Amino acid sequence: MPRATLPSGIELEYTTTGDPSSPPLLVVNGYTSQMISWPRGYVDELVAQGLFVIQFDNRDVGLSSKLDGQHVSPGKVLSAILNGESVPPVPYTLSDMAADGIGLLDHLGFDRAHIVGNSMGGMIVQTMAIEHPDRIASVTSVMSSTGDPRVGRPTPEARDALLAPSPPDRDDYIAASLTSQIWASKKYCDTDWLQQNAAAQYDRCFYPEGATRQLAAIYATGDRSEGLATLEVPMLVIHGRDDTLITPEGGERTAELVPGSAYLLLSDMGHDHPAPLWPVLAEAIGAHVRANPITQPLTNRS
Repeated sequence: MPRATLPSGIELEYTTTGDPSSPPLLVVNGYTSQMISWPRGYVDELVAQGLFVIQFDNRDVGLSSKLDGQHVSPGKVLSAILNGESVPPVPYTLSDMAADGIGLLDHLGFDRAHIVGNSMGGMIVQTMAIEHPDRIASVTSVMSSTGDPRVGRPTPEARDALLAPSPPDRDDYIAASLTSQIWASKKYCDTDWLQQNAAAQYDRCFYPEGATRQLAAIYATGDRSEGLATLEVPMLVIHGRDDTLITPEGGERTAELVPGSAYLLLSDMGHDHPAPLWPVLAEAIGAHVRANPITQPLTNRS
């Protein structure tokens, strides 16, 4: 797969699918997940909506740049936020991760693009829209929240499962993937896919060190409510009733804050994107893109 070297020195592994003359859709992954977590069938559904899909590994995961040896305590960052204290230094924030996405658009020569993000990816695309509104034609925030720690809080079981250390042994890692059933879609959870995806992620790049830095970035970035309330970029918010990792209040509050936003709450969706819902999700994203076309030419910025 190709790599983009950004001015910051970060290198992003990426891939594209579809007709490059179609509207570009940059898809952004969640916490610790690699771009292969977007199943090919789901990507094909998006391409069928007439979109040019751009996937990439966030920094500190997959085959993109790693910030080896840069230590941080997410717990200390969160404690400072909750107590109104100065946030300790962190290797990077969601603003830096948002700038990575913009840098990839620069590399590919797109002045503007549509963006969609899942979970932490939703937080990143919200940040992209707030900080780089001229580059964004539309944003879709999926199973995400506003950064306000009081909103969309996980259940204790989901929180503990998310923060549990990744087993270093491959078989144990694959077995541990089944704990994600805690937040998955109750009706459509596919345990075979969970294990197959875990095996693929492990074999492609097992890198648990990046998790602490990504989590610290989420905490250190803080509440985006003020920026969301003044956002003029068209916003679609999608959430699932079954989500116990970022509970539906997170999506509801996001939609409440963004003027003119659309909100889609799916009854049989958790903190995942199960195959039976790919057509529903793709159609919603495609319709949002078509309602907000890129009206200016896509010129090469290089």
